[in-house]
Amino acid sequence: MMEDYLGEVVVDVKDTKYKDYTTVDWARFWIWMYGGVDGAHHKDWTMDQVVRITLGTKVIIKQANWKNGRSEMRVNLDEPTQAYRDWVNEYEEGGYEYDEEIAP
Repeated sequence: MMEDYLGEVVVDVKDTKYKDYTTVDWARFWIWMYGGVDGAHHKDWTMDQVVRITLGTKVIIKQANWKNGRSEMRVNLDEPTQAYRDWVNEYEEGGYEYDEEIAP
């Protein structure tokens, strides 16, 4: 139940099963988790997230908790790096339109 929801806390990656993940592992994780979602706009979002990861955007892990003891790990990305912003700018300066699209 939502009223039993206690919120999220940021967890240090070193304290999770993901502690040994490399950039490639994280890129594969995103493809595994979101690459199969129907819709080109969702696949475009997934590719954008992989680009962010490969350009140094930090992965944030949070643990969501409920009063009944239930918990789940949630993985998302931090704010994009300057390297990502530069990459998007270079892409658009090449005459292309870049759209981050829609998260699944």
